Amino acid sequence: MQFDVDQLSVQETYLRMVQVISPRPIAWVSTRSGDGVPNLAPFSFFTGIGANPPTLCFAPANNPDGSAKDTLENIRQTGQFAVNIVTESTAQAMHQSADPVAPEVNEFELVGVSQLPCVKIDVPRVEQAVATMECTLHSVVGLGTGPGGANLVIGNVVHFHIDDALVDEKVLSTIGRVGRRHYCKVDETFEL
Repeated sequence: MQFDVDQLSVQETYLRMVQVISPRPIAWVSTRSGDGVPNLAPFSFFTGIGANPPTLCFAPANNPDGSAKDTLENIRQTGQFAVNIVTESTAQAMHQSADPVAPEVNEFELVGVSQLPCVKIDVPRVEQAVATMECTLHSVVGLGTGPGGANLVIGNVVHFHIDDALVDEKVLSTIGRVGRRHYCKVDETFEL
């Protein structure tokens, strides 16, 4: 089949993209609002950009009413965020943290994960995560407006937290998103 993007709704376009861009790593992004409220939300349009300087990006879409998500608003207010890496043991909490809640709700408490302080930024990180990257904001690029409008957040990685037992591992057993509500485990790899 062929699909003309001009003939698709935003939802239909999203469904085609998550179907074919697969698997997608998950940025479980923690932030803190200007008022000090911790926030935690997953984003599967996420990747590393380069190592010199160490840079990554993720893309939070606007809410159904066209407003920016709390994560994006918090990053704009503070210029800081942390990307927590998701494994099977944290998958359920990560998935639950995608549920829309009011900005004053602490998603760490809501989904039952513990907070640890970061070293170089004033944002909490997920204690149960096998790795976390502390980031400062490089830039936000607004790519679309209204409901589902895309925003590209580019961050500079300023500090890594990696579980001691995993530092020498070549591949972490992370999970990825392979559809709308489907995930996969990176538990089998091959070398070329």
